Amino acid sequence: MPINIFGLMPDQIKERLQGKFPDYRYRQLCDWLYQKLESNPDQMTNLPKDMITFLKEEFSFALPEIDLAEQADDGTTKYCLKLEDGAMVEMVLIPAENKRTLCVSSQVGCSRACSFCATGTMGLIRNLKTSEIVGQIILASSLCAPIRLTNLVFMGMGEPMDNLNDVLESLLIIQAEQGIAFSPRRTTVSTCGIPDGIRKLADSGIKTKLAVSLNAAIDEKRNTLMPVNKRYPLLELKQALFYYLSRSKFRVTFEYILIPDVNMGREDIKALRRFAGDLSCKINFIPYNAVAQLPYRSPTEIEIEAFLKEAASLNQAITLRRSRGTQVCGACGQLAASQGDKK
Repeated sequence: MPINIFGLMPDQIKERLQGKFPDYRYRQLCDWLYQKLESNPDQMTNLPKDMITFLKEEFSFALPEIDLAEQADDGTTKYCLKLEDGAMVEMVLIPAENKRTLCVSSQVGCSRACSFCATGTMGLIRNLKTSEIVGQIILASSLCAPIRLTNLVFMGMGEPMDNLNDVLESLLIIQAEQGIAFSPRRTTVSTCGIPDGIRKLADSGIKTKLAVSLNAAIDEKRNTLMPVNKRYPLLELKQALFYYLSRSKFRVTFEYILIPDVNMGREDIKALRRFAGDLSCKINFIPYNAVAQLPYRSPTEIEIEAFLKEAASLNQAITLRRSRGTQVCGACGQLAASQGDKK
């Protein structure tokens, strides 16, 4: 079977072309793939016919297929994508005045079963291949054109640390000079808190920002919200974060979903101060987005304001981040693609 070209590093593509075509043809091909965002060799008009024939025989140029697109009033669009084996995954494209952010998925489903997350109800179907991760980015870039995709957040379906090899390979491809040359400063990998994955990311030498879905700084509460905490409690997570910070110039971002009657008390702020006080970090507070089959509710504006007033005593920079795309169930914690032709 032909190998998917979007799963290869540019240098690997060059190796397959060497001795068959001049080097400048490789540069032309990369320009078509990563700058012009063309995935049909027949449309690569400055390549010779024998090279186009070679490319079609040697490589697959398949991208995820848009099965369904739903746009919210705020412009956020959720795409349900069909992969070559029929599996379904979701990505979210979030526009702003001068930014275009893509929320990328790394798995079909997720095994971590966070109690507030719709994706966790699916279980894990399978990991995404490198070409399927990069394919989302290529597809989203073409959907944004002529405006450039500016930010990538690996916060879609799945736990990136559970598919870290393919996530790291996709980062290498998109950051390569002959690839998209995407800035590490505009890339964030999120995790529910897998210490071994955090250390491996730190040791990889690949530059990216790190976000941790924290949601409680009390072990007993985090055990309930995030079963991963039973295996990797807060102390182990914190040790891994110190290790990451010793090897990265980026501070860590904590994502803290605000769930009334669960993690919005004064004791939660005190625990958060103890946990994060000596870490180089910032904290994003995110009002919970209700999911029909889950038992939690979204906080009221009064509850949010009261919590933020108490949280102002924290030493770290704090931000209230409003989720986008709730109208189409495309917001934080709401992604859950069905494994059929339609959602």
